[in-house]
Amino acid sequence: MASTPVPASERALAPKLGAFDATLIVMGGVVGSGIFATPSVVAARAGAPLAIVGAWALGGLIALVGAFVFAELAQRRPASGGLYGYMRDAYHPVVGFSYGWTALLISQSGGIAAAAITFGNYVGPVLWHTSPVVCGAASIVVLTAINCLGVREGGNVQNVLMLLKIGIVLAVILAGTVAAPIASPLTGSVAVAGFGAAMIPVLFSYDGFQTAGFVDGELKDPKRTMSRGLVFGIALVVVLYLGVVLGGLRVLGSHGLAATATPASEIMARAFGGFGQRLIVAGVAISTLGYLSNSMLASPRIYYAMARDGLFFKAVAHVSRRTRVPTVAILLQGAVGLIIALSGRYDQILNYVISVDFVFMALAAGAVVIFRRRSVAAHDAGMRVPFHPWSTGFFLVASVAVVVNTLFVYPVETTIGLGILLLAVPVYALWKRSSPERAA
Repeated sequence: MASTPVPASERALAPKLGAFDATLIVMGGVVGSGIFATPSVVAARAGAPLAIVGAWALGGLIALVGAFVFAELAQRRPASGGLYGYMRDAYHPVVGFSYGWTALLISQSGGIAAAAITFGNYVGPVLWHTSPVVCGAASIVVLTAINCLGVREGGNVQNVLMLLKIGIVLAVILAGTVAAPIASPLTGSVAVAGFGAAMIPVLFSYDGFQTAGFVDGELKDPKRTMSRGLVFGIALVVVLYLGVVLGGLRVLGSHGLAATATPASEIMARAFGGFGQRLIVAGVAISTLGYLSNSMLASPRIYYAMARDGLFFKAVAHVSRRTRVPTVAILLQGAVGLIIALSGRYDQILNYVISVDFVFMALAAGAVVIFRRRSVAAHDAGMRVPFHPWSTGFFLVASVAVVVNTLFVYPVETTIGLGILLLAVPVYALWKRSSPERAA
């Protein structure tokens, strides 16, 4: 377990990504296949049109405040490894280690496996007449190889897929405006009952922007680029999501939206017939592949940062002299995601993700308070959380509420997830004991 300092020549990442890349990476971590299905779940729980739109608008507000929280953190701790670095610097290295631990064992690896198999479900039988598992595993291998070629190459693939996703979502929004309406989107009374339950899938749909900071070491001018990418990226996501929801209510009505499991397909069919339905199938495949590409680009940087700090195996901090990317960390993430995909346990692992994700969201809000207290007059310019501390407190309370709510709704899965999180503490202690000079 022991590790030693890594020479600086082996740790230098190449700053090749700009503001456009950062914005698309933020969006790519959020926009997946869920927006093509989640509106139905929200409609079934919220009931009335105003409640449905209100849930998505409130979720967007929470996400936007969260984007400002992470934007300020990105300015205060540029090129620090994103959320891992924020946790390490604000609290203690054990908190940063805990985040990386759960990312590798649960959130990032489980998400990669699930996205790969979902992609395989859509593409495998159609193009190659092979099983979803084989097709999904192949997608992990291919994207791992692409990201090993360089951050610019990996970024280009993620950018293309994100632009395609935006195009598909815009097509759904267009369909919602041109198809014959059956209802005014905001008619009906507001139903309070079920609103809280509706917020769960909404917040899950906005989750993921926190992963963008992992690539801050490869951004040009990370102090400004990442903070602006976070705010602009989330603002665009909110606009896209509200456009889809309003279009669905206009074309299907609240009852019709709640009754279908494939709302995007229904909207596209009303406007463009069979072609629209086929386009959505392609859109789901592209969205899941885009999420997979985003995760393979961003998440290995967590383990690289941990190894650089002496909290993980030294080899994981190795940076290829030719490509200037952490190839060992990329291969590690690809291997763990591949194992989970082939094991068929990705669905169960994803059930543990939500509570763990929002624990660190709440801690991120706390980190803003901590950093401001440490340097009251040292950060007067740049991106700051507006209306702090009320807005920061609002995001912290919302994050804690998600954890509490998931504990009541999914007690077994949430307990397991939190148990894995807490297990990181004794593992960190063992690592620190074996290498005290690097883990302190």
